[in-house]
Amino acid sequence: MWRHVRFVVAVFILLSGVLPPRPAQCAAALERGTAIIDPAALRALDHGRFGLGHVLAPARVSDAPLTSGELFDLPSMVPVRKALDAEFDRYLARHKANLPNESIGVGTAYDFQLFDRAPLYSGQARFVLAGIVNRMDRAYVSEANCGEIRLIYRLVRTDIKDVGIGAPEAGEGAISPRLPMTLNIVLKAKRDNKGNDAAERGKALACAEIARRWLASGDWPLTGAELAEKLISEDGPLDLVRPENIDRIETNTQIAHAPKSAVRDFRTDYLFKVFDYNALSQAFEESPLENQIDRDRIMADEKLKGDFKAWLLDPRHLRELDRATILIPDRFLATAAIGPTPVGFAPSPLQPEFGLVQGEGNAKTGAVFSESDVEAALKKAADSGEELRNIRSLAGFERRLNDVTCSGCHQTRGIGGFHFPGVDWMVADPNNSTIVPASPHFFGDQVRRRDIVTNFRDGGHPDFSHGFASRPQLRGSTELAGTQYDDGWGAHCYVRHPAATDNDASFTSWSCAEGLACQPMDKASRIGMCFIGER
Repeated sequence: MWRHVRFVVAVFILLSGVLPPRPAQCAAALERGTAIIDPAALRALDHGRFGLGHVLAPARVSDAPLTSGELFDLPSMVPVRKALDAEFDRYLARHKANLPNESIGVGTAYDFQLFDRAPLYSGQARFVLAGIVNRMDRAYVSEANCGEIRLIYRLVRTDIKDVGIGAPEAGEGAISPRLPMTLNIVLKAKRDNKGNDAAERGKALACAEIARRWLASGDWPLTGAELAEKLISEDGPLDLVRPENIDRIETNTQIAHAPKSAVRDFRTDYLFKVFDYNALSQAFEESPLENQIDRDRIMADEKLKGDFKAWLLDPRHLRELDRATILIPDRFLATAAIGPTPVGFAPSPLQPEFGLVQGEGNAKTGAVFSESDVEAALKKAADSGEELRNIRSLAGFERRLNDVTCSGCHQTRGIGGFHFPGVDWMVADPNNSTIVPASPHFFGDQVRRRDIVTNFRDGGHPDFSHGFASRPQLRGSTELAGTQYDDGWGAHCYVRHPAATDNDASFTSWSCAEGLACQPMDKASRIGMCFIGER
């Protein structure tokens, strides 16, 4: 399998250089009206009221950037630091128990190179604004809040001077100060409680008006500081994005990296954590990750296993799983997840769902779902009128169970374990297209997200569903035709059998554009990639 993984990684490196040009270069950028990734605008916003200190500590007097050490000293963030440290301890204990012959620690002398927490808890680093993303497509979680707005911050070292775009110190040969950790502050697009005057205006603002502002911003012929100023103006989409709207914090940390060695191919592990904001205690509290199935705990508890099977295979919940709008109850979920990468195209123990379905890496007994369980549930859903768009087979069920989880989604068409590392606006030329701000999964989903925002603006009833993480849901658009996101070179596809009746109904639409052929990446899977056909 690892030979194929190396090939896939090499292909992705090539793909990374052909992602969409930045807004300054292309008026029809995929993220228009749904995300802010202009590097100079983000720099201006970071140095203003969207600096992390202003967002998480609005009462703070100083305008100086908040160091990561100061961040984790905030009373609201002390529980976050405690929980992260506990996860590091658990990770180290598991590693020493399972891989006693492979050393682990901070630095290149170790087989597994551990993330260095020293800069994180000191004055040597800070989080800078790497992107702002409109997630009104998540309004199905809380329709009254019109979805979410996400402020994504990337950890950087401060021992490299923050010189800004184009300055000599940030020129050719400069080393990026970025460290492999992101902090995602998730805010409600519309507040649900009282606050200051600005918040009250936000409460009264309809979802349609919030959507209109975002879509209008996608047509502005502005970049840099001018764009930033317009975004936070009274009619701008960021005017009412305030600290009072904060719902939770999500962290993604590259906890350890193992370079290629005599005993293994390279591997990188990512730690995912979520912390809900408790308004009463005014602190962030550890919480379950949305839809992150706690596989080991469920499989070890017969009652929990039976409850989970009954709940998930209920026709209504199966339909929600099919649409990817499912919200699995907390009692089935984990409060942390490790997402190893890279993961190949074939089923693997590295995937979060692996083993839940009988015959996938386990004995005939012990799994949660048998093949007959899934087939019966699919028939029951069809008989009850629940039309399924994606899950039409056992393989479709397995794939959807993976990509509704945090770790499974980040393993699919991501940049390592990230979907949004953001543009590095500290380098000399952040508009260079080889500096990738986000993953193919992120860009491929923008058409669907913009369709939902447009529905909100026009007073419609949005369809919040989406397809598998490997293939975007196009909503009738041809914008992605012939690109790596849909059916172009490098797109994920399905290798068809000669007989149509032998093909998997969940993936038959995963075809390639004219002139390309779907070529398998692993003998154990018929999911492949679109390349020039064999001659």
